Amino acid sequence: MIKKSYSKTGNFCRVTFKLPAAVHAEAAMLCGDFNEWDTGSNPMRRLKDGGFSFTLSLACGRNYRYRYLLDGHHWENDWDADDYVPNDFGGEDSVVNL
Repeated sequence: MIKKSYSKTGNFCRVTFKLPAAVHAEAAMLCGDFNEWDTGSNPMRRLKDGGFSFTLSLACGRNYRYRYLLDGHHWENDWDADDYVPNDFGGEDSVVNL
């Protein structure tokens, strides 16, 4: 799930990415073209209900591809992404439109 909060100027948006507890993971990382798909730069915070959350500010006026890396080896898309696009690995990436 993604939650968007746009700045007053409309130049940036605080985006909160959330994963439900149903993913049954011990750890989750947010990876995307906003962090060059770095599998270590955006560890998600574990929530009391067993889900995960991470918030970052992104520039508006473009779309960002992203996925979640669970337990260091399983890629998961966002079940409520704005869109999905094919990737070079035969799967799809989630997309957030800003």
